[in-house]
Amino acid sequence: MDREATLARFRRAGALLEGHFKLSSGLHSAGYLQSALVLQQPADAAVLGAALGAWAAAWRPHVVLSPALGGLIIGHEVARALGVRAIFAERLDGVLTLRRGFALAPGERVLVVEDVLTTGRSTKETIDVAVAAGAEVVGAAAIIDRSGGTVDVGVPFQALAQVAWPNYDPATCPLCAQGVPVTRPGSRPT
Repeated sequence: MDREATLARFRRAGALLEGHFKLSSGLHSAGYLQSALVLQQPADAAVLGAALGAWAAAWRPHVVLSPALGGLIIGHEVARALGVRAIFAERLDGVLTLRRGFALAPGERVLVVEDVLTTGRSTKETIDVAVAAGAEVVGAAAIIDRSGGTVDVGVPFQALAQVAWPNYDPATCPLCAQGVPVTRPGSRPT
């Protein structure tokens, strides 16, 4: 699946948004990708998961680990495509951790899967969860890399599409300076 086919799914779902957004990272942007609108359709989720799974198969992961909340559905679909288990990390007192009986064995091969990568913070935190458990992170993947390919998460990384909307610190955001109201569609408290 190429960039245009991926973005076409977002457009059809009304998930490629323009305006003034506060991202999960705390940065502001004129563009936002609401992947939940795409992933609510099982057929779209399956196609995107299979495409990421095709890339990741060469790494022979034993498990897919995703950050909650955004990575849950796509992580599950990638795991389905690979025929491996899917688990997720979630925040407890602000720290990403494994809960609900999820565990990783030392040496277990982990693929970290996210819906949208912006700064790489969630992906890196999820990698840290796996490493702390003694697992081997073999790669990371996302549906969208909105950094334009500029973020290094420390392991091989693949996205189905890259976009490069500028991100702004809230203190210097030109949209704030113009008085454009800000919307916060993300899932992580900042």
